[in-house]
Amino acid sequence: MKKGLIVLLAVIAVVVIIIISAIGSYNGLVSKQEEIESQKSTISTQLQRRADLIPNFVNSIEGYTVYESKAYTDVTAARSAVSGAETTTEQAAASDELNKAISVWVNAVTENYPNLKANTQFVALQDELAGTENRIATARKDYNEAVKVYNSAIRKFPKNIIAGMFGFEKYDYFENQEGTDTVPEVSFN
Repeated sequence: MKKGLIVLLAVIAVVVIIIISAIGSYNGLVSKQEEIESQKSTISTQLQRRADLIPNFVNSIEGYTVYESKAYTDVTAARSAVSGAETTTEQAAASDELNKAISVWVNAVTENYPNLKANTQFVALQDELAGTENRIATARKDYNEAVKVYNSAIRKFPKNIIAGMFGFEKYDYFENQEGTDTVPEVSFN
């Protein structure tokens, strides 16, 4: 009887350890998932910040010129796409389009109006946009790092069993769209 009780207690201890380990794995995966969502939100916030700076940038230039309507229309459409993007892929595509549109528009305007480069509001907004671009790059890097940690965790044993049981799925990395690996040239000469 005493030997049977010891075996029963050992089995119960092993089951409890397995359950505690499974709970810890599940909670760890949930935490990693939340970190990804937080990083995704940071990217969205920075993309929206950049999109919100565009009207101020436009207004600072507007006093110098009646800008080319197609370039302005492209910037406005790209800005709206950033605001409406829901998935990581949509955000990346919209962000890339906004970068292209801004580059074309700013180049056209500053080439035709060289005095604009001396406007303090224009220079300050240009610096704000550059700072925002750096924040976006950092947010993308942090998001991709969180995705890497999470995706690795759901693929490694024994967490892959818990991930499979509870439907934890792989996240996509935030990647640039094809053809955006070349930096657009912005010249203020």
